[in-house]
Amino acid sequence: MKLGGHDVTLRRMMEQDIDAVLEIERLSFPRPWSRESFVSEITSNACARYVVLLEDGKLAAFGGMWIIIGEAHVNNVAVHPDYRGRGYGRLVMKELMRVAYRAAEITDMTLEVRVSNETALKLYSSMGFSIAGIRKGYYEDNGEDAYIMWCHNTIENLI
Repeated sequence: MKLGGHDVTLRRMMEQDIDAVLEIERLSFPRPWSRESFVSEITSNACARYVVLLEDGKLAAFGGMWIIIGEAHVNNVAVHPDYRGRGYGRLVMKELMRVAYRAAEITDMTLEVRVSNETALKLYSSMGFSIAGIRKGYYEDNGEDAYIMWCHNTIENLI
């Protein structure tokens, strides 16, 4: 698809993407996932689904989730700092919703998000997620709390 004059592609994450994903992780999170974690997720975890977004062939964003017992649990979404503000986080979330629906007609999705992450909270709220609870001290790097958010009937976001 064309977006802002750029060719934007969404596809399944592959092992060849991991170096670029690790760079985005390092730039986005205080405790980035390891190479081994991503390799395991995309090669060995039958519940895992990961997608990448490429702009003009360069990996700009990614996201992943687990599909478990009739629901999707988003466990990672990040956009490279050079590509933020272009709506790529929303596109990755929509793709995860599509993948969950196509895989098992899943329309309930959950995630945790730092209480201080205003950008992510705004995105998720605009996509139908609402705060359902809090996990005290969820983030090991600083003990920050996480909101538990749920979106029911994600199919509405795909229309």
